[in-house]
Amino acid sequence: MAGSGHLAVVNRYEKKYLISPALVPRIREHIAPFVVPDKYGRGPRLEYAITTLQLDTPSLSFHYAKELEYDARFKLRVRTYNEIGSSPVFAEIKAKYRDTIVKTRVMVPFDKWNEELIFSTDLPYIFKSTQQETDFLNFRRLVWETSAKPSNIIRYIRESYVGPGDLYLRVTFDRKLEYCPHATWTNFGVGETWYSMDSGEAQGADDSSVVMEIKTLEEVPVWVVDMVERFTLQNRGNCKYSTGLWRDALFSRNVTPRNTYMDTLIWSI
Repeated sequence: MAGSGHLAVVNRYEKKYLISPALVPRIREHIAPFVVPDKYGRGPRLEYAITTLQLDTPSLSFHYAKELEYDARFKLRVRTYNEIGSSPVFAEIKAKYRDTIVKTRVMVPFDKWNEELIFSTDLPYIFKSTQQETDFLNFRRLVWETSAKPSNIIRYIRESYVGPGDLYLRVTFDRKLEYCPHATWTNFGVGETWYSMDSGEAQGADDSSVVMEIKTLEEVPVWVVDMVERFTLQNRGNCKYSTGLWRDALFSRNVTPRNTYMDTLIWSI
């Protein structure tokens, strides 16, 4: 969850499944020999809250690149954890080209995160390495080049398990999904109205579900394949950001038509 800025380039298996809450204990028991709880988890379920400010272009290019499953796409987001103000902010770029994921993440102290930090030409002394400075400047550059701005805010509760040692593996269960359309660079939804995304209608399911995600390297462990088969899991795309946009569009606005700006922009990363 926490950490300084870094760049990760991996070919990985990344799938999402909508599962019944009643199935979670059985899957939790199945994966227990192969994973360990995320060290940042709290409480009986070892969970933590995630709040993500989603950025997008004026014509929602990031949203449509995902909806149309472009081979080359990226998104910009700003993430923090647990009670707002209790942990740092992480400025993230997550790019995808076919099966290759390129992700950068740089930590910013919560009290230093603001709109001026994004649009100023100065760079404050808040980063601990040249690599962190570079990652942040790249994030800032993409915001400028795309005219990205706050689009909506997503939050949810995550129960997370990771691979032992240095093994790249993560299994997560997300519940209590909500969105807030009243996004600014700094409010993270504090004092705003939140709307549920947990309903079956929002998730395209028969009833409310838990979003389970599995991330491993390209060589998928046998026990993961066995789990998918044993529990008859059906891969279902579930972009939390796009779901929030869709829900809000039902009540307050129209989603603009697609455009091809992303087709050329992706190569500037």
